[in-house]
Amino acid sequence: MADALVMPSKDTPIRSVLRSLFDAAVASADPRRVLAAHLPSPPAGRTIVVGAGKSAALMAAALEAAWPDVPLEGLVVTRYGHAVATRAIEVIEAAHPVPDANSQLAAERILARVRGLGPADLVIALVSGGGSSLMALPASGLTLADKQAVSEALLASGATIHEMNAVRTHLSAIKGGRLAQAAAPALVITLAISDIPGDNPRIIASGPTLGDASTLAEVDEIIERYRLKLPASVTAFLKHAPETPKPGAFPEDVRLIATPSAALRAAADRARELGFAPVVLGELEGESRDLGIMMAGIARSVRARALPAAAPAVLLSGGETVVTLGSEPPGRGGRNMEFLLSLAIALDGAANIWALAGDTDGRDGSEDAAGAIVTPDTLVRAHKANLDPRGLLRRHDSFTLFETIGDLVSTGPTLTNVNALRAVIIA
Repeated sequence: MADALVMPSKDTPIRSVLRSLFDAAVASADPRRVLAAHLPSPPAGRTIVVGAGKSAALMAAALEAAWPDVPLEGLVVTRYGHAVATRAIEVIEAAHPVPDANSQLAAERILARVRGLGPADLVIALVSGGGSSLMALPASGLTLADKQAVSEALLASGATIHEMNAVRTHLSAIKGGRLAQAAAPALVITLAISDIPGDNPRIIASGPTLGDASTLAEVDEIIERYRLKLPASVTAFLKHAPETPKPGAFPEDVRLIATPSAALRAAADRARELGFAPVVLGELEGESRDLGIMMAGIARSVRARALPAAAPAVLLSGGETVVTLGSEPPGRGGRNMEFLLSLAIALDGAANIWALAGDTDGRDGSEDAAGAIVTPDTLVRAHKANLDPRGLLRRHDSFTLFETIGDLVSTGPTLTNVNALRAVIIA
């Protein structure tokens, strides 16, 4: 394939604006900037630091920098490739989005770290997106293989993050407040980076230090709704499983240090600085391809009727969409790239509309790219490269298109996670 067929559009200024908005959102969630302001006074006793998530290692390093004279000890687990150097807090790596043996080892060692503490001791739990798979301890009677099978079924189902975590929490020996119960009578303070629409802290990493509001009846409904095929051992366990600890069962102190809404505000502020009217649509959910069609309609309305704003404007949204897979083996791509490919098809080359969508953790789905960019000539360049955009969308193979035409957005691990940022510019 000739290089001329895959060169990106010559619209560098708009591309730079889109990347600037994305970078502003990511920077707003950097633990080195935001964590220190949320710390309590140091305790009279020991300070034990535990945590799980894509940002856990950087949060641990930020805590050490903020409290250089406080003796710290503990362990956090993060995704492979997300470790950073720390002084006293141990960092181990595990798998995401499906747990592995290190995920179970991390959970076992974290529980061991918080047991046997007294009322003068402090446990600081550093929690961020991805913690559910990174710290996975099966409930008694279940195995890691059971947890892996459940994770894979949930990821392919189209279930929301709330629904996935409801199921995972009821199959866990550490989630849904069980970590906090193990730490009693020590004071437990949770510092969390939210990747959850609505910022419900009980959902972040399946709430290991907070009571769980979901019920076994809801879990049964989720399994039925998505026709989940679960291992027989899991089905048998759920018939007699105990309920999770509920809100109010023990003291809770949770502090959100970074959120998707704050990331959207940061992107909006940057848009104003660059001369664009921001329209913040909030944190959106639903099927990625459906959202692409809807966003194309709003962008056309801005162009044609100056509603909900006059150009130059930028539509900003966050949240976590889903991709429901069919029976055929899927191609390559993530939620954000699927949204973008659907958007490009719906826009059909409309003039003066560009878009970027990416995951703020630097990885869209399982692909080594944060997301991608759509331009007015995305489809033209795809056809020149002998690609079929609609066929690729049907096969959930958006990565192939954006990789081929040179429009991936690659950041590497950002070491934070406030979910997706979608920016659609209408000039």
